Amino acid sequence: MTDAATLNDRQTMNAMVYEDYGDATVLHPGVVPIPERLPGQVLIDVRASSVNPIDYRLRSGEMKGLLPGGFPRVPGYDVAGVIADCAGDGPFAVGDRVVAFLDTMRGGACADFAVAAIDVTAAIPDSMSFNEAAAIPLAGTTALQSLRDHGGIAKGKQVLINGASGGVGMFAVQIAKSYDCHVDAVASGDNEDFCRSLGADHFYNYETTDFANSSERWDLIFDAAGKSDYWDVKQVLKEGGRYVSTEPDVKGMLMTLVTWPLSKSGTVMLAKPNADDLRTLITLHERGELEITIDAIYPFSQLSQAHKHVENGVERGKVVLTADGSGL
Repeated sequence: MTDAATLNDRQTMNAMVYEDYGDATVLHPGVVPIPERLPGQVLIDVRASSVNPIDYRLRSGEMKGLLPGGFPRVPGYDVAGVIADCAGDGPFAVGDRVVAFLDTMRGGACADFAVAAIDVTAAIPDSMSFNEAAAIPLAGTTALQSLRDHGGIAKGKQVLINGASGGVGMFAVQIAKSYDCHVDAVASGDNEDFCRSLGADHFYNYETTDFANSSERWDLIFDAAGKSDYWDVKQVLKEGGRYVSTEPDVKGMLMTLVTWPLSKSGTVMLAKPNADDLRTLITLHERGELEITIDAIYPFSQLSQAHKHVENGVERGKVVLTADGSGL
């Protein structure tokens, strides 16, 4: 968007904003103050971001009771870019290439600059493009924390990923394979080859087969698409098995409480920004164990189209936004 070299001469920046809840047409270009960098934070010259389902759910007003503050709002939580300002004695220097999972409820990624806490920001290697980096934070962290922290994943486990071809599912299949697990993938039939290319050992076409009626049993079912229900899939969980969903609604929260003492537990998770997890994902990528598939790339000015794309369903991987159209 804007060269960080001009930062000292400016107090405002370009951003994509919305000033009321609604459909994707409420998104439009705006001018807002450059965010103030506080101690323990870095200011990032944003080069790329990406769109996640939480972005359009917040924009539509679905969670307005939980979101603090007023308008205008700058959407987005995934940031890849270059350090524009930081403390002189911190882990980063001006010009460092970084990725961050913004740690504010309000977002702020779709702008010239964004602030992020040091402990949610990680350096990226020169071999990783900004587009690739921008695809990682929310979706990759969700997949990693769901499997490791909530799912108790371990070598040799039987794992099923529902919604395996989407942004979170793409990461989840590969992360599960990095643990040497047997991984079954669930997606539409035309995504079978893609899911198998990620490492899936077996594939379920949800259009013709309901995995909940399978004779197979799993140690861990991760619903990356938020399409299943614990009570419907409980019978295909092994004793001691875990079900993890990314659907943060009231029904899901109650399910978490009710099933906590059961031998087959269910959990609805919300990802927590964490630089260590970003570094884990970057390391997997550098090892060749985590390929990043980008479904489509939009300039920031076409954010409304990118939101519509994600709302209508992403075929494979992530929808990425770039400041200059390249994201290199």
